[in-house]
Amino acid sequence: MASGVKPRVKVPKSAAAGDAITIKTLISHPMESGQRKDGDGNVIPRSIINRFTCDFNGENVIDVKLEPAISTNPYIEFAATVPEAGEFKFTWYDDDGSVYEDSKAIAVG
Repeated sequence: MASGVKPRVKVPKSAAAGDAITIKTLISHPMESGQRKDGDGNVIPRSIINRFTCDFNGENVIDVKLEPAISTNPYIEFAATVPEAGEFKFTWYDDDGSVYEDSKAIAVG
């Protein structure tokens, strides 16, 4: 994982089967557009999160394309229906080829 890039995810620990839950994600990332210069006048290389996906038990829940105008530390909140106990897998894709992942389990009771 690149220095300073850290994903954070909030998923309820449990839900009833069929419940819609709210999932909150945030990734600490500078989202550099490639158009700014450093103090010496050198262009800061472009590095943005360009895609975010979430899967539940291997099935896609959300797939989002992000554009360069997204702010630093992109926050994404969405609803998902929980059909059964399982695991959410979250993936962020960076222009520089880096991939950041996190996962959270949820119980059904």
